[in-house]
Amino acid sequence: MPEIKESNRDLFAKYTLEEKQRLYEAASEFFSENKRQLFDRLVKNRTRHICVVLEDIFQSHNASAVLRSCDCFGVQDVHVIEDRNKYAPNSEVSMGSDKWVDYYKHPDILQTYEELHAKGYKIIATLPHENDTLITQLDISQPTALVFGTELTGLTEEAIAHADGYVKVPMYGFTESFNISVCAALSLFCLTEKMRADESIQWQLSEDEQATLKLYWCMQVIHDGRRVMKQIEERLFDTGKKG
Repeated sequence: MPEIKESNRDLFAKYTLEEKQRLYEAASEFFSENKRQLFDRLVKNRTRHICVVLEDIFQSHNASAVLRSCDCFGVQDVHVIEDRNKYAPNSEVSMGSDKWVDYYKHPDILQTYEELHAKGYKIIATLPHENDTLITQLDISQPTALVFGTELTGLTEEAIAHADGYVKVPMYGFTESFNISVCAALSLFCLTEKMRADESIQWQLSEDEQATLKLYWCMQVIHDGRRVMKQIEERLFDTGKKG
């Protein structure tokens, strides 16, 4: 989806689950039944149990490729640190994935870590060090945030020092590291498959989160989606009293 900011983070927070479902029913009249069935199917595979943090990615096409991988593997949240480098999605690389994945921009790594810790995440930095845990052996019983660094220098010392753990993708060639987008794709494939196979992990979004996410998706496929959604809200509810 478009970047999640304070202005668009909680557009539907005032509504109950039942009211969100009514909004979705009304909004779905503006697009095809096939698209609705796709939303209903894919939302059940979305997760926030695993999220991604990108620290100062220099090349936007690499960050956009990570967004694309997150969408493909059902990972909903991406956090982008813009301490030095600004990020704007590259549509030719993201292939529209920025419409379906939530991405948040942050000014520094410590503020991001604090927010993720407050939400219960374990912060895991990806590094090529010899003694780090292999990605295949990482414990993901707790919500996990994978942190990836910039292309040339990797993660900053600050990002490494304040992480809760470290992980590496095994390599057997002369090259010392994977491209950032390749590393993220390999890591997400491994961890999301492991997550889905573990019945003890409650990885799916709650029913309320699913309903909210589908409303945001509706706005991506409806022309002038936010305006149309406001009109639907006004028709269904007394928004003056609700607000």
